Amino acid sequence: MLVTPADNPYEEPRSGRLTAWGNALLGGFAPPDNAAAAVLGEDESHRVTGLPGDAEGDRHGLTWALGRLRVLGVSGLRLALPAAGHPLGLTGPAEFNARALGAGEAVLAVGAPLGFVPEIEVYGPAGDQGVTVLWRCSEVREAPPADVPSLHEAERELADGLRETTALLARLDVAGAGPEAMRALEAYRRRGHSELLAPGYPPRAVRVLESARQVTALLSIASGGHGAAVSASEMAARRSALAPLQRTARRAQVAAYNALVDERRD
Repeated sequence: MLVTPADNPYEEPRSGRLTAWGNALLGGFAPPDNAAAAVLGEDESHRVTGLPGDAEGDRHGLTWALGRLRVLGVSGLRLALPAAGHPLGLTGPAEFNARALGAGEAVLAVGAPLGFVPEIEVYGPAGDQGVTVLWRCSEVREAPPADVPSLHEAERELADGLRETTALLARLDVAGAGPEAMRALEAYRRRGHSELLAPGYPPRAVRVLESARQVTALLSIASGGHGAAVSASEMAARRSALAPLQRTARRAQVAAYNALVDERRD
C-alpha cells in the first residue's frame, strides 16, 4: 500500500527528514552514517534510484547516495509540499511536478538540477507493519521554487494563523467534540515533541516548525469530522474556512526545513 503525508498528518514527512539531515550532512553538522540513520528512522529500508550515471534498476543506500550528491555538486536540499492547486516548493517540469503532487512531497537539490520523489510502501498486518521507501531521482528545472516564504514571513503568518485557528476551532465547537477529538489531540501531543530538524538549524526554524505542526494537527482534527458541525454543508463550510490556514502551515513547514540552506546562501 502506497501512502502520502496526508494519510497521517501527525508524522514528519519523509522528505522533511531527508531535507533536514541531508542539509546537516552537506553542511558539515552530521556524519554520513548518523544522517542516513536519522532519515531511515523506524522504516525498514530507503533506497535511491535514477541518479546521474545509474544503470536501469540501480538502487543505492542512503549513505552512498548522499555522498554521490556531494560529488555531483549538490550543496543543500530543499523541501516541497505540493497540494492540488498549490505547487509549493516545486520548479517543474510538469512530469516531475505531477509525481510530486501525487506523493504530496518531494526534495529538490541545490547546486544540481535534481529532484527526488518518495514512493512509500506500507506492508504487513495492522500492528506489525513495515515501511520501505524508494526515492526516484529525475532532472528538474532550475528556477525559484514556487511560493516559498522566508522564515521571517512564515513566522509572522503563523502567528496570525494560530490566532485564527483558535477562534475557528472555538466557533466550530471542536474543543467540546468529545472522546474522538480528545484522542486525536492526544495523538498530536505524543508525536509533537520529538526532536525537530537536525544539527545546524537555527532555533527560529525549530520554533516555526513546531508551530506549523501544531496548526496542522489542529486543522486535521477540525476537518476530520470532530465537533458540533455534522451535516454535509457544515463540513464543506468548515473545510473551506480552514483551507487558508492549511496553506499557511504548509508554507511554514517548507520555510523551516529550507532554513539551513537559505540562511547559508544569504
